[in-house]
Amino acid sequence: MMEQIRIDELVDRVRFAANGSMLAEYVHLPTDVQLESPRPYFSPIRTLGGEVVSLFRPHDHVWHKGIAWSLPVVGDENFWGGPTFVSGQGYVQLANNGTQQHRSFDEPADASADPDPDLDLDVAAPDRLVETLDWVTEAGETVFEEHRTLGATILDAETPGAASDAWLLGFQTRMRNITDRPIPLGSPTTRGRENAGYGGLFWRGPRSFTGGTVLAPGVAGGDELRGTRAPWMGFSGRHDGSGGASTVIMIDDPGNVQHPPQWFARSEEFACLCPAPFFSEEHTVEPGGTLVLRYGVVVADGASDPDRAARLAAAASVALIRMLPAPAATSTHKETDA
Repeated sequence: MMEQIRIDELVDRVRFAANGSMLAEYVHLPTDVQLESPRPYFSPIRTLGGEVVSLFRPHDHVWHKGIAWSLPVVGDENFWGGPTFVSGQGYVQLANNGTQQHRSFDEPADASADPDPDLDLDVAAPDRLVETLDWVTEAGETVFEEHRTLGATILDAETPGAASDAWLLGFQTRMRNITDRPIPLGSPTTRGRENAGYGGLFWRGPRSFTGGTVLAPGVAGGDELRGTRAPWMGFSGRHDGSGGASTVIMIDDPGNVQHPPQWFARSEEFACLCPAPFFSEEHTVEPGGTLVLRYGVVVADGASDPDRAARLAAAASVALIRMLPAPAATSTHKETDA
């Protein structure tokens, strides 16, 4: 059995490692300024072969940080960072940049699970931990309490038993509205900016991935795939220095049925992916209601075409079900007109 991914808790971050190599750091006590909407993030993120597939605080969007759960429209608040899109005015810097404030890790990392004999692939038993956070506005009001589950495992989507070239990061969120009012969640598109429906689990790729290939079921392309509805989407790019290639694939869990994403993807200006659950429709979480969503992120060595990406996505979907508890449907939730 291959070595499983180890999770080590440090003072301000959590380290994911395998075979003595660091795969990712999850910084849960960031030192960002308020304008950047301080929140936990994954950076750097590496393949099993050691290639870095993330970008931290790029000069064009300093609030982009590897992979982070980021929402630009939370009622009138911005938990994305930077300016807010205002219909008729464009982007305006407001005093509304909220903070996702880490409270505690409520469940220790669990490395005791045995491999699942029913899986048709060689998957190591995952580590997992649960984090509690408060979503606090710039004015100081706590609007959501979140329980976030993180997990990781090594997988092989090519040939069971062969040397692995990919690992999976699992992410699940349960966000409970603790205010006495409904809170709509949306995007710049729901507020009037066409085809700018970003918001959710957002990945920013390395500079050298600019101009790389966006992958979706049965198709490879670029920015024209933005807004696509699909169960997964990927990105394949090349690295400066080594000249090698890597692939990142994000998986939308079938349990997210009430919030099927339209994908926000870019390649021409910079590399990014985001399964955006509120791309073109706002959703309201009622007082006491809970939003539950689950995603997976595959980090793989090597370039991919749609066929390889589909195999990785299929393997990751199986592993994700095993890694994280199944998300329940949202409660006391309703849709609003965009």
